[in-house]
Amino acid sequence: MNISVQRVLTPDGVIDNATITLSDGKITAVEANSADNPLPGTLVPGFIDTQVNGGGGILFNQNLNAASLNTLANAHLQFGTTSMLPTLITDGEAAMHQAADAISEVIADNHPTIVGVHFEGPFLNVSKKGVHDAGFIRRPKDSELAILTRQDLGKVLVTVAPDNVAPGFIRELTAEGVIVALGHSNATAEQTQAALQAGATGFTHLFNAMSALQSRAPGMVGAALYDDAAYCGLIVDHHHVHPCSAALAIKVKSAQRIMLVTDAMAHVGSELNSLAFFDTVIERHGNKLMTPDGTLAGSCLDMHQAVLNCHRDLGVSLPDSCTMASQTPAEFLSLGQTHGSIATGQCANMLLLDDQLNINTIWLHGKPVSLATGDAQ
Repeated sequence: MNISVQRVLTPDGVIDNATITLSDGKITAVEANSADNPLPGTLVPGFIDTQVNGGGGILFNQNLNAASLNTLANAHLQFGTTSMLPTLITDGEAAMHQAADAISEVIADNHPTIVGVHFEGPFLNVSKKGVHDAGFIRRPKDSELAILTRQDLGKVLVTVAPDNVAPGFIRELTAEGVIVALGHSNATAEQTQAALQAGATGFTHLFNAMSALQSRAPGMVGAALYDDAAYCGLIVDHHHVHPCSAALAIKVKSAQRIMLVTDAMAHVGSELNSLAFFDTVIERHGNKLMTPDGTLAGSCLDMHQAVLNCHRDLGVSLPDSCTMASQTPAEFLSLGQTHGSIATGQCANMLLLDDQLNINTIWLHGKPVSLATGDAQ
């Protein structure tokens, strides 16, 4: 199968008037040519979201089963997310078990978009809990380590606070292939750097729920910006992070280390306005989610809008905006050899954006997706 397009974003830059050859769900060739009647628009890699709490009216914490995961994933697919990590917000050990079992089931069935799971907590700092339930925040036990290190969950990402877990716990996780990110923490820069030396490689929603950068106390934000190798998730909905701060982080870290995340709740891809959440309620106010006391509670952001916000509002180039939503999270998850780019050998997950940057067509493993149903055609 061949697809000829006006422009295609590749790891080597934008190629005009290119033909992409697909076979068995993979890209087998990307060639510049002068094909007649190429599809108008720009072909970009499918988006990869490492922090998806919910979508399509489903919150993962409240619906720990494979059917709900399918609903959640299809809701985000409509917005260009072709690979994702469903995310369990801080909860009890039983919920962690159920979440792992549900993820294991869809991974065993070769789910087309779910590539693993993100456990955001429960090993966090109560003082930086955000909307997480303080009653579930705790120190890790061996039984919980066993859940996190299961080998049937695809890519496993765990967010921990380095002021609540020892560097040795991070080393135990990473020795088993778990990806460790730092967040929901009041750690000093020194504690943060020790966690990075122990094997942590990323930060969960930079700036939010972490110790701030100050002149004599760099905090977690300062340590994250200072470390050239660390990846940083960034919620660009203009509520979680001021546009100036977001643009500064991208300038300091580069598009190769900042990855866009949504932190999406059940509201994305649904008409839901109010959601019961533990002992509170999350309400939608325009494009902002809050609890009654004014606490930000995840987002109703989708990845397509995150890319547009970066490009249109922060002045980031379209290639860099797309890189932060595709290639960079793929590299963070050690999926860069197969996902995140339009190049030979990659999975054929691609989006065709029209000249107004609307999503015109989605290809998932080489097959066009119905934007109405989320099903591959």
